[in-house]
Amino acid sequence: MSLTSHLQELRRRHQALSDQVEVAQRAPGKDDLAIAEMKKQKLRLKEQITRLAAE
Repeated sequence: MSLTSHLQELRRRHQALSDQVEVAQRAPGKDDLAIAEMKKQKLRLKEQITRLAAE
């Protein structure tokens, strides 16, 4: 997998998680632990994207 396609995949996953967090936060009876875990995953992806884009 090329660096460009890897970055695109990471960005796609980050956006998908962002959408999931947004939906989960609006849902009644939201699971705060699940939302927190999704946010952590988003942060890890963003850090990976930033690190790889700098190379």
